[in-house]
Amino acid sequence: MVLHTVNKSPFSHCLLEQCLQVIGDKHALLLLEDGVYAALTSSPAAARLLQCHSERALAVYALAPDLRARGLLERGLLACVEAVSYADFVRLAGEYDSVQSWF
Repeated sequence: MVLHTVNKSPFSHCLLEQCLQVIGDKHALLLLEDGVYAALTSSPAAARLLQCHSERALAVYALAPDLRARGLLERGLLACVEAVSYADFVRLAGEYDSVQSWF
């Protein structure tokens, strides 16, 4: 199992789409830095994230401090996205066999 991390906004980069093309069943995705913009319901990646979540049992996380820093906690986030703390990030990194960073 792999924890994928994406730190670029889907509004300006195609990294998330590339990640979702190769992400495996029961893998997880952690959005951080500007990658948290993908958690918005208005994100260009919203439909694809929801599809991967349902078809591949993809767990989707977003780093809460990054959401907060960008004023996104008060906006419409996708239902499949779970906001996590730095401690949760460390825990997730330990739970998965490897971490694949997309940057």
